[in-house]
Amino acid sequence: LEVMKGCGCGCVWSHINIDFARIFLLWFVIVFYDLFGAAVFSALERPSELEAHCRWNRQLAEFVQDHQVPSEGLCELLGHYEEAIAAGIRMEAWRPRWDLLVSGAFYFVATVASTIG
Repeated sequence: LEVMKGCGCGCVWSHINIDFARIFLLWFVIVFYDLFGAAVFSALERPSELEAHCRWNRQLAEFVQDHQVPSEGLCELLGHYEEAIAAGIRMEAWRPRWDLLVSGAFYFVATVASTIG
């Protein structure tokens, strides 16, 4: 690295300030780009998300009406089911979540290794 010597007029500090400004500008552009992309993605996906939510509510109401089950009990059961899925519990007890198949542990490790390095 070349060591810059100050000439008494602040040359070293102005060089450091220019580098800082470049880094800050790059950071600002990246953050703005990410926020803009997130806004576009959200605007594109929100209508279909709302439609899917309405469709789910209709199906839930139809099920409650057709099978004469209390909606509170059904919602509680579905909440427990969501928790089980999030914890990795599956209906098929014979197939573990992190098996050695492509859908399990090997795929996870390959993804982490290729992403992180």
